[in-house]
Amino acid sequence: METVNEKSIRYGRIVEEILADLAAVPYLESGIRDRTLFDEPNQRYAVISEGWDGNERVHDIVADLEIINGKVWIQADNTDIVIARKLEARGIPKSDIVLGFRPPSVRAETEYAAA
Repeated sequence: METVNEKSIRYGRIVEEILADLAAVPYLESGIRDRTLFDEPNQRYAVISEGWDGNERVHDIVADLEIINGKVWIQADNTDIVIARKLEARGIPKSDIVLGFRPPSVRAETEYAAA
């Protein structure tokens, strides 16, 4: 049986692969690119958009995930791919996925873990 630490490491690899694929998709606006930010020791993973849209600076969070106590917390998902579904497709059970961007009272009513 997998320990929480082993599961966290495996989940981290899956998250990195999903986010790397997401960041590799070319941005529609020239001058803007997505890039990954991976903090493996703290198990924090993100994709940000950055660059310039004319004279406007763009610096936005596309996705922000972290692993807490063996569960993948989705803190932000500003994509159209639904990261939770990608995690499921890669073998992470719904019981180990937390929609952290939802209020705690709402999380309990989703098909995913409340915490």
